Amino acid sequence: MNSKKPLKPLFISSIIIFVIMLISTIISFSLNNYFNLVPIQTSTSVIWPIINIYLVSLIIGIFVVAIVGRIILLPILKISSALMEVAKGNFNIKINKEEHLVKELQNMSHNFNIMVGELNNIETFRNDFIANVSHEFKTPIASIDGYTMLLQDNTLTEETRNEYIEKILGNTKRLSNLVYTILQISKLENQGIITEKSNFKLDEQFRQTLLFLEPKWSAKNIDLDISLDEAIFYGNEELLSQVWVNILDNAIKFTPHNGLITCTLRHSSDWITITISDTGIGMTQEVKKHIFDKFYQGDKSHSSEGNGLGLALVNRIINLCSGIIEVNSELGKGSTFIIKLPC
Repeated sequence: MNSKKPLKPLFISSIIIFVIMLISTIISFSLNNYFNLVPIQTSTSVIWPIINIYLVSLIIGIFVVAIVGRIILLPILKISSALMEVAKGNFNIKINKEEHLVKELQNMSHNFNIMVGELNNIETFRNDFIANVSHEFKTPIASIDGYTMLLQDNTLTEETRNEYIEKILGNTKRLSNLVYTILQISKLENQGIITEKSNFKLDEQFRQTLLFLEPKWSAKNIDLDISLDEAIFYGNEELLSQVWVNILDNAIKFTPHNGLITCTLRHSSDWITITISDTGIGMTQEVKKHIFDKFYQGDKSHSSEGNGLGLALVNRIINLCSGIIEVNSELGKGSTFIIKLPC
């Protein structure tokens, strides 16, 4: 921002004051001569003192305008200039000096810096989101393209051909799941309330989810310790089902062979509390801070098994249910997810 530009309004203000005073003087003398309010001889003797008063007033006026302009006008012009930069897409600009004698201007500068900071975070998130989506789409598409080209070889054995077809189907399913999850998150983020609610047995839904994932935990010989109170919940059954699928699927994914997953459901007068614990790899405090961020994957060794959107979806669904989700975890000692839903 150019510091010389604010001087122009100050100069204009001084000129305006001078013109107003000059016009007032001319009108005064014109009225005096027209109505003969003061004899000409007297008016001639009074004219110079009046001119002197006007000159002194002009100097004082300019001085006052300069002070007021520096206190009020300059900060406003700086904010206006900064807003122009924001309108051009520059979200890195900040008003360095927030301290003003006028409290309202101080609050305005402070709020402006907060606004720009939030816009900058949104812009960074948007760029990261686009980059991550592009990467998530690019990987399976490249795999499908590669295996499709290999299938054109007529010398392939039936076993190899079936293996390639299985790879193509797997990546196609991965793409389909990615598109569905992105659309689901986008829909829920633009949704303020949950619709299509009904009463259903939450404990039975949880058992059905465990049965659905049975091939996965059986393949790793994982033991389950299940203790579920009976609970009726009023909500969207399909959305909550996705919560249990995502959390339990992660618990199975990160728990080693012959591990243990503990699931409890407790019903009180105010809350239904579901706790899911595993004996898996756990997570660091840094990973724990970002697990609900879109496309964030703390353990890159399992990146081929997911896209980093599952827990972001879970978090949004729980928030829409006016619930609470908490995570306790320590590296190498497993993780515990605690979900509280209002009765």
